[in-house]
This record gives sequence, structure tokens and C-alpha cells, in this order.
Amino acid sequence: MSETQFGSGRLLVVAFEGWNDAGEAASGAVRTLKELLDLYPIAEVDPEDYFDYQFNRPSVAADEEGNRELVWPGVTVYGPTRPHTVRATEVGDNSSNIYLLLGTEPSRGWKTFTREILDVMETNEITSIVFLGAMLADVPHSRPISVFTSSENAAVRAQLGVERSGYEGPVGILSVLGDAAEKAGILTMSIWASVPHYVHNAPSPKATLALLDKLEEIIDVVIPRGDLVTEAAAWESGIDALAGDDDDMASYIEQLEQARDTVDSPEASGEAIAQEFERYLRRGGDKPDGGAAGEEPWRPKD
Repeated sequence: MSETQFGSGRLLVVAFEGWNDAGEAASGAVRTLKELLDLYPIAEVDPEDYFDYQFNRPSVAADEEGNRELVWPGVTVYGPTRPHTVRATEVGDNSSNIYLLLGTEPSRGWKTFTREILDVMETNEITSIVFLGAMLADVPHSRPISVFTSSENAAVRAQLGVERSGYEGPVGILSVLGDAAEKAGILTMSIWASVPHYVHNAPSPKATLALLDKLEEIIDVVIPRGDLVTEAAAWESGIDALAGDDDDMASYIEQLEQARDTVDSPEASGEAIAQEFERYLRRGGDKPDGGAAGEEPWRPKD
């Protein structure tokens, strides 16, 4: 496996909703890929084995015929319907080798869950994985979204020019699955986007775009952005409008902008993003769905 180039064979793009998915940026990126690629479900986990329904509750929704049905939390792996066949003009030559994993982060049984997913990867001859994540961070919405790439594999780091994370502390399912994959001889790397924490209650299409931009560089697939560009501009304009009516929020955002501008060079920003990533994980990974009860969306966190 050491002679295998990252992305040269079948590649799995992974995103989990929840702790690893601030602003729904990572899951949004994988959903965008799912809409573009000719994929179908090839494996699903049994939600009874891995989810605490008081923590990840099922929801009720109407189907296309208007019937109400329960939707259970779960994880699905998607693969190509017809190998080496893709939708014309939409994606690049490598898209027939792209697989996706999308779902909710399990609340229990992580070791068993990981073995089950590794079995699926082995059956489908997956050779590389890209993990997508998004974290809440002290970054301004008005600047380009910071993206941090890393890999635990020395060959991948040399090939792609990415860094190795020096973080030590609590982790999510992405790290557990990545560790097991590397030990199984599957090459891995991670892409994380920084989402402004003061807008934690809303999806962040701008962060989704940033992940797709970086992903496109790596997996040799041209990814049409569709409505994401318009949605990202509307997201930014909406926050500008909120800040325009709140002097404290505007002042805080200005401080973040000044701090970002002082490190806005390729060398400095890479180190700054890595440091922010480590600070995020050390404080337990603030949940994307909000902070403490009663906290204002824009208020700086301790």
C-alpha cells in the first residue's frame, strides 16, 4: 500500500452530522457531491446498534405522496451505479471512482461501527479516504473561510503537501475511523473548515463552498457549485445586516477581521488554522447547534 498514490484508486469522501459538522458545512459538501454523481446506497448501518434515540431522535416528514413517515438517524455508504459511467459534462474523469459516506455521528458502539465500515471499504476496494469536517472558530464571516488540511500518513503529506496535526485530546468518529483505516492500509487525509461561532445556529454555505474548493483540488472531480455561490453571498449579506443593527456585534467582527488580516499569508494562516483547530478540540468541540442556554449568537466564547 505504501506505493499507492492517494486518490489513484477508489476514494471515499466522508462526512458526519453533529460534532464534526459546524454550520452543516461538511455534510452539505457531501450532499452536493451526491446530487452530482450517479450513486446509489451500497451499505447502511442498523440504527438500533449505534444510536441513542434520546440524543439523536428520529424525525417525521412527508414523502413525495404526502404521507407522513419516520426518518431514523443512520449512516449510508453510496457507490457508483455503473462503474466508469458518469453524468456527462458535470464531473471529471475520476468521478466513477468516488464513493460517499454520509450520516449522523454514532452515539455508541464506535469500535463495532468502525469495523463494519472497514468491511464495506474492503469489499468495495477503497484505497483512499477524505474526511470532511467543520468547527466553530473565532473567525470573521466577511473573509475567506479558513481551511486546514492534514494527514497522519507521511506519503500522503509528501504527495499533497499537507500537514500533520499535533493535536492531543478528545476526538470524534472521524479520528477513530481514520486511525483504523490507516492501520488497515487505507490512505487518509482530512479537510476542516472554520465556521464563525457567532452564527452557529444557521447552515454555512460559504464554508461548504470552501470545502468543495479544496476537495476539487484533491480528487480530480469538477464540482459545479449550483446555487451555493448565491446562497453564500446571501448568508454573508444577512450577517452584515445583523451586524449593522448591533454595535457590539459589529465591533467584535471588526476585531476578528483585524486579527485575520494580520495572519493572512499562506505561511501564517496555515499555522493559525492549525492552532485554532487544536483549541477547538481541546475545549470539547462546541456543538454546531448552539452554545450555552440563553447565549447570544454573536457573543464571543470564553
